[in-house]
Formats: sequence, structure tokens, C-alpha cells
Amino acid sequence: MIADTNEFPELDKTKFEQRGTEFKLGIPVINAVSIGNSIAVGFGDGTVRIFTSGQCSEPIKAHKGIVLCMSKDGDHILTGGDDGRFLKISLDGEINEIGNFGTRWVDNVTANNGNLVCSSGKIVYLWSPNKKEPKLFEHNSTIGGIAFDAKGRRLAVSRYDGVTLWKKDYTNKWESSNLIFKGSHNKVSFSPDGKYLVTTMQENLIRCWRLKDNVDFAMSGYNTKVKSFAFVGETSYLATSGALGMGIAAAICWPFDGDGPMGRKPTCLQYSGNNQVTFVEPFPSEKAVFAGLSDGSVYLSEIEKSSNTIIIRSFTESEVTSIAVTEDCSSILIGDMGGNILWTSIWDEKKS
Repeated sequence: MIADTNEFPELDKTKFEQRGTEFKLGIPVINAVSIGNSIAVGFGDGTVRIFTSGQCSEPIKAHKGIVLCMSKDGDHILTGGDDGRFLKISLDGEINEIGNFGTRWVDNVTANNGNLVCSSGKIVYLWSPNKKEPKLFEHNSTIGGIAFDAKGRRLAVSRYDGVTLWKKDYTNKWESSNLIFKGSHNKVSFSPDGKYLVTTMQENLIRCWRLKDNVDFAMSGYNTKVKSFAFVGETSYLATSGALGMGIAAAICWPFDGDGPMGRKPTCLQYSGNNQVTFVEPFPSEKAVFAGLSDGSVYLSEIEKSSNTIIIRSFTESEVTSIAVTEDCSSILIGDMGGNILWTSIWDEKKS
């Protein structure tokens, strides 16, 4: 799949940088999502910009503070900010305010089957299609993350001491159950097949529940908190950011095929230098991962052929905070805390 993998280029810029477009905006990149062959980027000054074919739109002034979170709903962008607003934004820049919570931040946003969802404080708000008022899901502590399963009938809400799992029955009523483990749980995700639920924590580990019997276990061995994770392919691997002992940068990939990761060792995709992997993004339809490091460099590695690695972007001295791939897998956008953005084609022209 990946060509020219034997040697890293000795040039100041990689071939991807040479054929791409660089933007030095000087505003921290907080998040990015792909919508078709465009990529929406949220910034630390509250603006959103749309990138298409190496071109950048005028800034859309979405929030007064930071764009804390971002997701998509069809061909629209969902954002939440520290100004308490939950917004739906078109690619043309039209803003529709879904909710406004005043001084309470909107920490998480997501959508599924026409349902628009956000969290603020201890409450999750769900707007069903054609409903003006949201349904409220109240919790005992501040919410760390929210996620739907693939079918949209289960909503996981991570919080202090575990996860509340809301399940919708066929009369459209929601019932809750709890998955308990002490500590503060942050990001949350279902595995693509819906068999597992994983959370990041304040501690240097990931917690996982096997949902058929609620057996829970830890995926540990990190020397730093996990900032980013994503499932690769249908069920094969969970790729995570982090670092191994002795300061070795690595994208750590846990196996989720068969009976899952319990009792099994991960594949560690190691990178040079005394850095940490700060962001991971799957290469769609491939067992491969883009890994962004704390020095701004980005690599692409095949998980089952760890020696098959190429460098996409050289270092910028700013931590990689976002990587997004267009839906046709032709282009990639990389953003960092220094406001540096690279848009480039993934394939050589002869392969495009």
C-alpha cells in the first residue's frame, strides 16, 4: 500500500510538503473534521475555516472563545465552545444556534440519525429530528465524553467513576445502566462492531468494557496520559497516542479482532526522537495509521508491517493536534498548536 518506505528523505521538506500547501495562521488548531472532500478546522480564537483542494475559506466567527469540540452532521459542522453555544454550521458559513447555555461550556458534540447531541456540565442534551426542545440526560458529575454506537440506539456518556450507557428501546424510550470504575473518564468510543466500549482516563491508561458481560480491564503501559485514540478498520485495532517507557515515541495499537485485547500485547509503532505521539488518525479502509508527534512531525505506518513507515511532515516544533483525511482518501490536512497547517495529496499524481 505504502510506497518508497526504505529511507526517510534527507530534504528539509518531505515530498508531501513540497507538493502541498502550507498555511501559517498563528492560531492554535483545536480540531478538524472531514465533510466530503472538504475539511473543517476549529481554532483557538473561536473561528472555523473550511479547506478544500488546498484553498482556505474566510474565517467563520463561530464562538467568542475556543472551539472546544467539533463533529459533523451530514454536510454540516457541529461545534461547541466555551461561550456556551452549540452551533450547526454549513460549508458556506451559515450559522444556526441549536442551544445556548450561557456561562456553561459546551464540551462535547455529536450526531446520529438526525439526532443532535451536546453536553454541558453534568447534562447531555439530545434534539430529536423536528423537535424544538431537547431531551435531558442528567448525571452526577461533569461529563468527559459522549459517543453513539453505529446504529444510534446506544449513547455512552463518560464521567467520574465510569460510564452511563443510555439505550433506546423500540418505543423510543431511553433507559440507563452504569459501567463503574473509579477515576475520571474522558474520551469514550464504541468499537465498530459494538462489542466493546473504551475510555481514556486522567491516569496513564485506557479502560475497556466487554459489553456482553460487562467485564472490564485496563490497557496500560503508557508513561503519559492518552490524548487521542481511534479504531482502525472495522474491528482490527485501536490506535492510541502516547509514549513507551524511556521516552520512546510510539503509536500503540491494541488488537480488537477475535476475543479482543484482554491478555494480549499491543503493536507499537515506534518513531525516532525524544517526543510523544499526540494525535492518531486511521487511514480509511487500511490497517494503517497517521501519527502526529509533539515536535510537529507526522508519520504514516502500516500496523502489521511496522517497518513500512514514511514521513508525511517534518517537524515544526509545535504539537500536532489534528489530522483529517478527505472522504475520497485523496488529501490530508495536518494542524498543530502553533497554527501551522499542511494540506497535501496523499498519492503521487500517477496514483491519483
